[in-house]
Amino acid sequence: MKPGIHPAYGPVVFRDKAAGFAFLTRSTATSDTTVEWEDGHTYPVIDVEISSRSHPFYTGQTRVLDTAGRVERFERRYGRQGGRDDRRDDR
Repeated sequence: MKPGIHPAYGPVVFRDKAAGFAFLTRSTATSDTTVEWEDGHTYPVIDVEISSRSHPFYTGQTRVLDTAGRVERFERRYGRQGGRDDRRDDR
């Protein structure tokens, strides 16, 4: 790597306040806010809105969408007019 053109890469704490969850990792992201970590060192902290502890996919609280009902409702509303087979006969 060329020296002097890349951002600094160091330890950063990402914190999800809604879930009360934080983790220490390395990143080029920086912050003026700092937090004292479990090891006694102070690291920059970046607050995030969603993490693996608060995202519905990871927590098992996902909602299943009724895609079959949506297709049926679309067909009922607009009808099924000229399928793909009709278009291919014109060639």
